[in-house]
Amino acid sequence: MSSLARVLRRTFSTTTTLTPQPDSVRKFANDIYKERNLKRLVQKFKKSCEYEQFRKRSGIYEDTVRRLASAGRFGWIEEILEDQKKYKDISKEGFAARLIFLYGKSGMFDQAYKVFDEMPKRGLLSFNALMGACVNAKKFDKVNGLFEELPEKLSIEPDLVSYNTVIKALCEMGSLDSASLMLDEMEKKGVKPDLITFNTLLNAFFKKGRFDDGDKLWGKMVEKNVEPDIRSYNSRLLGLVTEKRMEEAFNFVEEMRSKGVKLDVFTFNYMIRGFVNEGKLEEAKEWYGQIRKNDCAPDKMTFAVLVPFLCDKGDLRFAIEVCKEIFGRKKLVSAALLQRVVDELVKASMIEDAKELVELGKSNTYCRYQLNIAA
Repeated sequence: MSSLARVLRRTFSTTTTLTPQPDSVRKFANDIYKERNLKRLVQKFKKSCEYEQFRKRSGIYEDTVRRLASAGRFGWIEEILEDQKKYKDISKEGFAARLIFLYGKSGMFDQAYKVFDEMPKRGLLSFNALMGACVNAKKFDKVNGLFEELPEKLSIEPDLVSYNTVIKALCEMGSLDSASLMLDEMEKKGVKPDLITFNTLLNAFFKKGRFDDGDKLWGKMVEKNVEPDIRSYNSRLLGLVTEKRMEEAFNFVEEMRSKGVKLDVFTFNYMIRGFVNEGKLEEAKEWYGQIRKNDCAPDKMTFAVLVPFLCDKGDLRFAIEVCKEIFGRKKLVSAALLQRVVDELVKASMIEDAKELVELGKSNTYCRYQLNIAA
């Protein structure tokens, strides 16, 4: 008998499940969301888990684990997740699969596998959770072995989620040909690829500069009647930009517009990057301006690509505008990015403008940047 099974037998008779009113559960959840002290957060979470209705709220589990992982408190993650094993819910595959998933998202694959190994009954749901934990924990090399070994052992047939997870792992490892061959295996098994399948492959092939192979996959996607979305189009656009085929990239974006595809910030970032790589200042600025015209907002990558380029080209007035937009939109960027603009302004004897940026770095309410003017 597994240790988990022994725990289950013991806890079925010893653990009391409390049944509060729905308003009480909401109050517990809100209290946890607002708690800033992580030690008290752990204590409150464990106490709230005594209530069955609280344990059904997967969102608060994910949020709590995410906060602890961001703070590097992996010991506390293990404390709250191991504490779940005393409840009878652990006998349900879905509840145990949640723990596997949460351990995986935290990069704690060994603990995820331990939960899986202890389960008295394992099926497709827990198998997919374990595979997903592998990918989330970046243990990509383990995925294919689990995929080949466990289905027969568990008497299950891998489904679309299983195949998509394997494809994702192979792509992350750089084994693109093996990932592409999974489409043939899916066809033999009667599993129809979906948009996630193709988007994973398209992104990997186009990003690696294998444009022709990416276009063949695009053809397969159309052949399978899978409708591309903005991520599909952006992957192909990235392929064109990577190969410095900017005229084709421009025409492709126009094609996207003609088909009613709503462009997003990634579309504009790729175009900006392409023109930056070609040293074309006005074109890069034009595409930056189009972000707002299309009801999008620039992101960290937009600024990381554009600001150094503006400094290199000596367009410091525009660089100042972009920096002010960073502050205005409360975007988090590296201090080095902003310091570069300050330094270039000082070199150009634009001291008052440099002082203004330094002051904006100090006085903004979301992140205090310690910028300085070199003597």
